[in-house]
Amino acid sequence: MRNIILVATAMLVALPAGHAVAQDAPADATKYTWDLTDLYPSVEAWDQAREEVLAELGKIEARRGTLGDSADSLYQAYRHLSDTIRKAQRVSVYASLNRDEDLRVTETQERSQLATIMFGRLNEATAWMLPELIEVGREVIESYIKEDERLAPFAYQLDDSLRNAPYTLGAEAEQTLSYFSQSFAAPGSTYSLLANSDIPWPTVTLSTGETVRVDSQGYGYARGSENRDDRKLVFDTFWNKWLEYRNSVGIVLNSHIQTQTALAKARNYDGVLHRELHQDNIPPGVYHTLVEEVNKALPTLHRYFKLRARMLGIEQMHYYDIYPPLVSLDKEFDVETSKKITLEAMSVLGDDWVDMQQRAMDERWMHVYPQRGKRSGAYMAGSAYDVHPYVLLNHNDNYASLSTFAHEWGHAMHTLYARQAQPFETAGYATFIAEIPSTSLQLILQDYMTQNAETVDEKLYYLGHGLEGMRGTFFRQTMFAEFELALYEAAERGEALSGERISAIYGEILKRYHGHDDGIVIIDDLYTNEWMFIPHFYRNMYVYQYATSKTAGTALYAKIIDDGEAGIENFKNLLKAGGSNYPYLLLTDAGVDLAKPEPYQAIIAKMNDVMDEMERLLDEQATQLSARW
Repeated sequence: MRNIILVATAMLVALPAGHAVAQDAPADATKYTWDLTDLYPSVEAWDQAREEVLAELGKIEARRGTLGDSADSLYQAYRHLSDTIRKAQRVSVYASLNRDEDLRVTETQERSQLATIMFGRLNEATAWMLPELIEVGREVIESYIKEDERLAPFAYQLDDSLRNAPYTLGAEAEQTLSYFSQSFAAPGSTYSLLANSDIPWPTVTLSTGETVRVDSQGYGYARGSENRDDRKLVFDTFWNKWLEYRNSVGIVLNSHIQTQTALAKARNYDGVLHRELHQDNIPPGVYHTLVEEVNKALPTLHRYFKLRARMLGIEQMHYYDIYPPLVSLDKEFDVETSKKITLEAMSVLGDDWVDMQQRAMDERWMHVYPQRGKRSGAYMAGSAYDVHPYVLLNHNDNYASLSTFAHEWGHAMHTLYARQAQPFETAGYATFIAEIPSTSLQLILQDYMTQNAETVDEKLYYLGHGLEGMRGTFFRQTMFAEFELALYEAAERGEALSGERISAIYGEILKRYHGHDDGIVIIDDLYTNEWMFIPHFYRNMYVYQYATSKTAGTALYAKIIDDGEAGIENFKNLLKAGGSNYPYLLLTDAGVDLAKPEPYQAIIAKMNDVMDEMERLLDEQATQLSARW
């Protein structure tokens, strides 16, 4: 039951942060906004659909006590539930997309809450099913699956449900917990409103005379300024404003941590990490091997920081020197240019890929440009199975925006390929798989841009951007994963977690990763409040999967390069598999075992190879310049 209920959130996959400046909508905004009438022609139609879902809940509860009667009764119950969830996800997608267009609008916030309440009641109406299924037993359920072929689409789901028997409570306890589903989500909802809507963000004037409102979007934009004083000004302004809210945000995050710790304990898990890995049947070795190999590779990360210092002409790196491009690039990539380049780069994946992606991008499935009140960052929402995926962007007409464009369309293409091959019940894929095609498309794009660079500086720009991607996705997300686990382990030991304490925990890890004590990158104490900026900490051990996906995407792209057509088909088969099996098994079938150190060592070797190439180009440039003088 867990998989099919949670697919609404699993199919919303997002980048870690936004990188665009909020602005008023452009004059031709309609062309670059999504068309929600594909979901419902009006708000009234949406509300009617929501009421129809609610009307089914009593009918689902009426099936209590029937799961073990016969193969037909089991099928009828699961078909009824599946059809209801299918409708509910469409309702939920409309509400969340409509809300994210402008978080300041009360009406859309309320509709989003109604959708959340709807799913809460759906959880209540189905709370009896898992305990009853377990009581019927695996032997009977498996005999029903063999007897009735109509149960085939539910076979994986049923197996997964039975696998969770040791962590499933009795019917009464499960019913009681279901009443609190909306409350359990309250810390994340509170944080989202505080961060995106309620904090009065200040403005600063840069050395260029440009005035920037330093909210999450303005920070993401201006922290990459080529002027060092501007970068420090933006950092200090942003983090000082967050510091004013550290006690409040600390309480909010602590309430989330404590809630999840209590829930894991109530279900007899060893801890939250055990619960999160077990839910997708991920071997613990995946998490622990990732963290171990990344910590071994910190000298490679520090090598990158030294290269960054050399290229920026900085004697001592500070944390605010992380984000400016290593080489300036005087090119713009508006959305039409981004479409064209992305399609050209993806030609390596075959005509069927390019044709499908071009048709999809010609539709109004995207909300492209930043505007005031719009949700920051980028994501793909793909759980409206009967419609199509939607993509939210905050496109800023630069190369980072082009890379994000390719990333989110990797998610959308994953969704489209999965729907081609899978029924609704197995089309939704786990997060562990979700970030792989998105990172693969970014790697394909980077290679395409590097190969077609017109100058050495342009080539250095793309190589540097790729290095920054490895830092941000492989090292930084693993750092976040270490921090998140440290919080849960502290809570499980019964320790208090104030905002100040959380900053201390984060600061120790942040400084270790960046070589602060060795003078590699100096981290001012103010910046140890960075944890307050990361919404993913409200998604329960989600972030490590960015790093594993970057690793797997790199390995699969290497297979595409090395194996040609066979590598391409291997990649597409993974996408087509959707959620038809446990994600770790799907990936090992594709030839990548993330419980072993070799894939992590390969991505680290690739990072060193890129730095070797960049240093060679820099040395050649220096030699040529010296010869001229």
